[in-house]
Amino acid sequence: MQRAQLIDAATLARQLQDPDVLVVDVTTYLRRQVDGGPYAVEGGRTDYETAHIPGAVFVDIPGALSEPDSPFPFTLPSEVRFAQELGRIGVGTGTKVVVYARESPMWSTRLWWLLRYFGFDQVSVLDGGLRAWQAAGGSVTSQPSTSSPATFQSKPRPDLLASVDDVMRVLDGSPACLVNALAPAAFRGDGPGAYSRPGRIPRSLNVPSSQLIDQTTGGFRPLIELSQVLSHLVDLPSNVPIIAYCGGGISATVDIFALSLLGRNDVRLYDGSLTEWSSNPLLPLEIG
Repeated sequence: MQRAQLIDAATLARQLQDPDVLVVDVTTYLRRQVDGGPYAVEGGRTDYETAHIPGAVFVDIPGALSEPDSPFPFTLPSEVRFAQELGRIGVGTGTKVVVYARESPMWSTRLWWLLRYFGFDQVSVLDGGLRAWQAAGGSVTSQPSTSSPATFQSKPRPDLLASVDDVMRVLDGSPACLVNALAPAAFRGDGPGAYSRPGRIPRSLNVPSSQLIDQTTGGFRPLIELSQVLSHLVDLPSNVPIIAYCGGGISATVDIFALSLLGRNDVRLYDGSLTEWSSNPLLPLEIG
């Protein structure tokens, strides 16, 4: 089990003055439309400027860390774009990144996944985010933070990414496990949807990302509880790939992160998820 990828507020407080530690705020908000349709996305820079962990820098995931020419939001950025942005904020050889958000941890795990995909492993998620930091007595500031630019050495790991074709091979009988990280209602296709068509990709299991989070603290559930929820995935043979997806490749990274805490580091992300899949009327979806 790899608890080191998850850091608590007390540990971060002890490390905050370490010059190699870079704290990154990735606060983002998704606003659901009452009558359905795509989520409205709001970057959290204004909240960051109001109050953030001392020394933390801000990164805009929907903007700077998504591909601007993609027809879908949150698409994996190019290697050059990612390396430039991470170098700009000071991530280089020897940097230890700690990432947090104000609300849902899925934005933190998204950056954790992006860093891993591009070959960088010295990254931890602040358990419980800013809420846990303040509950533990941590101070916040509105003072701007600066960091020295660095050279980010990108080494992509394509084995952590799944494409439409990879998912189609699963539907054609290739041994793999598809994991849908959305809420049960979205998995079933109930109610107003946020995507072109409701439903789930056939052969999918539902492991809602919210099921992995303590709703009182906003932090991850204890490892023993995560193990109980995810044992059917952790125990799959290594030759049976796990592909996680959600609506736009964000909340699925919560599932991937939790599985990584339990030692399953080979889970792949279908980055386009339902936003991409549902936009093609020739691709199958199940409801109910």
